[in-house]
Amino acid sequence: MRIYRHNVAGETVTVYVPQDERDLERFRDWVLTARTRGPIALDTETTGLDVFGASYRLRTVQFGDEREAWVIHWERGGAFRTSALWALEVIERFRIHNAPFDWLVLDRHAGVSLESLAPRTVDTKLLAGLVDPRQPQEGGIGTGLKPLSAYYVDPTAPDTQGDLTAVFRSLGLTKATGWAGIDLDHPTYNLYAGLDVILTSRIAPVLAAELSRLGVRDVLVQYEHEIARICAVMQRKGMILDEDYVRTLSGLLRQEEDEYTKVAARYGVENVNSTRQIAEALIGMGETLTERTASGALKVDKAVLLALADMSMQWERLNTRTPNPLADAVLRSKRAGKWCTAYADTFLETVDESGRIHPFINSMQARTGRMSITRPALQTLPSSDQMVRRALLAEEGHVMVSTDFAAVEMRVLAALADVKRMKEAISTGQDLHDFTARLVFGEGFTKAHRKLCKGVGFGKVYGGGSATIARQTGAPMDDVQRAIAAYDRVYPEIKRASARWQREAYQSGMVHVSATGRRLPLDRDRTYAVVNYACQSAARDVLGQSMLNMEEAGLLDYMRLPIHDEVLCSVPANEAADIAREIERCMTFDLFGVPIEAEAEIGKRSWGSLYGADY
Repeated sequence: MRIYRHNVAGETVTVYVPQDERDLERFRDWVLTARTRGPIALDTETTGLDVFGASYRLRTVQFGDEREAWVIHWERGGAFRTSALWALEVIERFRIHNAPFDWLVLDRHAGVSLESLAPRTVDTKLLAGLVDPRQPQEGGIGTGLKPLSAYYVDPTAPDTQGDLTAVFRSLGLTKATGWAGIDLDHPTYNLYAGLDVILTSRIAPVLAAELSRLGVRDVLVQYEHEIARICAVMQRKGMILDEDYVRTLSGLLRQEEDEYTKVAARYGVENVNSTRQIAEALIGMGETLTERTASGALKVDKAVLLALADMSMQWERLNTRTPNPLADAVLRSKRAGKWCTAYADTFLETVDESGRIHPFINSMQARTGRMSITRPALQTLPSSDQMVRRALLAEEGHVMVSTDFAAVEMRVLAALADVKRMKEAISTGQDLHDFTARLVFGEGFTKAHRKLCKGVGFGKVYGGGSATIARQTGAPMDDVQRAIAAYDRVYPEIKRASARWQREAYQSGMVHVSATGRRLPLDRDRTYAVVNYACQSAARDVLGQSMLNMEEAGLLDYMRLPIHDEVLCSVPANEAADIAREIERCMTFDLFGVPIEAEAEIGKRSWGSLYGADY
């Protein structure tokens, strides 16, 4: 037996690393005793993050409580694996930090299904996010094991990953290769593998007590665990990749990047990532740049360039000015390069042996609880894109079905703020943006008026000010400000709700409690964002409840991705119409008297077919 000791919060804790059958017998005795005392923390060490990669390996499985940890070398096989599998079966309750990752690792590489693990798991990362969803850079504690341990357990709690990275360098390994290349018996590797479960064991009861003190309901905690499980099931299933198409796409994107890089060079911009070169060239072309970065440099970010190129944030033509050819070229060059690297290349790097990619779905990412998808970040694709989406396919004999909520942000706003006129328009089936434009500009309103009112409405929901609305709609600033004032007159409840929510937040430690009981911390210099947080959080939970409804209806096997306010499914072509209606039913319900409705669109085999692709 290898034994390592360490000091945590003034106590000596012990990490055991079994070496033979006698040691494993001691481990099994410990499990039988420890499980009677309460939940046991569980963690894994692997060769990296790409769980579904062909060369990926599970190296260790570790179990622990507040004072002891056992690191079982799965990689050794034989009795080590048998003992780990036995423990995974007989332990009734687990504590895991970032449980979906370990669920998927053990499901894929140990044959222990996530369906068997999830009901027995409390995820301390989810608990932390419900206590305070902010990351350190936002003024929060963070949801990583290190900052949580330092805050709640011991300010000197070891930075396991940081220490191991230093070890990797000393061994001639990189951060990317170290997890696979470090010797299984390395003392630092084993010590910190064990310490992670000890720290998880210690923060779990503290977080549970904090949730109780703050009045966070148990039903919300359980709800988040259910959503995490559903997202893990979708990640495990993955999506079929059209690899031939992606290889062709990669080449086309590199060609497009090169083409527009050359256009930019004709205007004196040798490097499309050089803000100085771009700013100087634009000024030389007669453009006026007024916005500056925190360091004082002229700002030429995406928003500025889109306005100069006469495009909205969705890359739609605004027809408000002559497009600047340099701004257009820089945007297109950078987008092509980003799409090639972030999507096409990442698809090919992460595709598994069966031709599938498995994007990671973080079920509770943003401060508001909004979900995110990484590697690749599919939620960042513009709504008009078909090119990248064309790469992802439904099952053989299936078609893609996308079901999206109808104007969910505005409906949620109407429900939460009890906006009488909005609720009237929604209940009578009117187009809300037409209705608003009619109230603001009269019966003779134009398409431009409608677009402006829509922009103001989304500005209320997403927290955008007049400058952002002007940029997105192409309307002059004076027109935007007049429209905002008129919007406030016809929908006074929104402004009153914002003032009430801000006042309540000041009285409760700068925290707004959402409709579902989620705690949403506010920044003192941006309390007006409370409307945005309230609406975004409720819209996210509308999506989450819909996903639970879909599982209850037997649709989980068809579900592939939650994207913003949309659920993407792969369904048998000959049953598509019936299944689409059932999905719509699951995503339709009442929110404080406002009907939340969804509409399903049936495509062809590729996701891109829902955006205009022909396959």
